[in-house]
Amino acid sequence: MEISELILRLAIAFITLLTLTRLMGRKEIAQMTFFNFVSSIAVGTIGASLAIDATLSIRNGMIALIVWSAFTITLGVLDIKSQAARKVIDGEPRILIKKGKVLEDELKKVRLDINALNTKLREKNVFSIADVDYAIFETDGKLSVLKKESQQPVTKNDLSIRQPAPNIFPTSTMIVSDGQIIKTNLDKLNLNEQWLFQQLKTAGVSAISDIFYAEVQKNGALYIDKRDDMLH
Repeated sequence: MEISELILRLAIAFITLLTLTRLMGRKEIAQMTFFNFVSSIAVGTIGASLAIDATLSIRNGMIALIVWSAFTITLGVLDIKSQAARKVIDGEPRILIKKGKVLEDELKKVRLDINALNTKLREKNVFSIADVDYAIFETDGKLSVLKKESQQPVTKNDLSIRQPAPNIFPTSTMIVSDGQIIKTNLDKLNLNEQWLFQQLKTAGVSAISDIFYAEVQKNGALYIDKRDDMLH
């Protein structure tokens, strides 16, 4: 391969990869799920082949990059729009510790042992499982930890005279995502759609489709985020 051709290939590969990566979105870098991991490896491999593999024509290399990126972008849109597709593509978060108890079966499903769990807890500044109320293994491999009430830091609300509302549920739970009711989560909370519609009516929301996200908080209150929110 001539040096001039190598330089041309490198330039084309760099520009094409940069452009396609911007189109695919920041999630490919910021949130490395199984899907993002596979996609990143594939795009990197194709880009490297385009840059240095003389047996691969520049045209075919660019076609491969564009087609794979289009495939990735399409699945990314499905991931946003469809909860069912999201489960298939990214999987689901797993509860590893519930009410201070380690769920051994869940650990096996995510291929973690107790030492690895303790390591992840220490990364969250938690040095004892006894201090944990809930620990959730997210789809990107990170661990979200909710400490027990006695181990949580004091906040300004804690220092006020007004007593906080008692907790009804152990964690906040999403019940509406992108205009779709998550019936399984409602069932887990022993709530129904009639309750939800009544709460929405009280909040002045006329249709489920107007909601981007809604969750039932620990004290039973409903948090609603509408689609028409604007960033100022």
